Amino acid sequence: MEITAQMIKELRAATNAGILDCRKALTEANGDFNKAVDWLREKGMATAAKRSDRDASNGVIELYSHGAGRVGVMVEVNCETDFVARSEAFRNFAHEVALQIAASSPLYISEDEIPADVLAHEGEIARKRVIEEGKPEAVAEKIVEGRLNKFRDEVCLLRQAYIRDEQLTIEKLLHATIASTGENILIRRFQRWELGQSTAD
Repeated sequence: MEITAQMIKELRAATNAGILDCRKALTEANGDFNKAVDWLREKGMATAAKRSDRDASNGVIELYSHGAGRVGVMVEVNCETDFVARSEAFRNFAHEVALQIAASSPLYISEDEIPADVLAHEGEIARKRVIEEGKPEAVAEKIVEGRLNKFRDEVCLLRQAYIRDEQLTIEKLLHATIASTGENILIRRFQRWELGQSTAD
């Protein structure tokens, strides 16, 4: 896979690693952003990774109302210090996360939160579809895994494509904000309400 300057730029913004290190990480990871971040973390080159174990107990609860009050979002975003909590970059990030939740209706923050029975159920649906479509057994499991990954991309906030830039995920946006503020940042929890919809939906 070709490693583009844009890919290197995004990885650099997210990790603060050097250009050559980012190129090497992306080459080793065959262009996979998350694997490249992991590679840099393993080598001790990623700033965001170094900050991830620091306590984030300051922050903001961002409230957002959309469509003349038809959709409401409350999200808690944490950082390490009150100084960063008041900064424009942090406030903007919290606001963008609230907009994302309003627009894209995620169910979980990360894929670790998806219950095993929900994934098993989605896998079963995907398998039944593959059988109905008459796909060869040799590729069936790959198709099922592909559909499960698409499901994860849709329901996990961090995996969703950023509504303002489809090339970015919310996770990449988070890493870029960690790099620019110099602090660990955490999306702790959120709630989304839609008029006429019960919270159990």
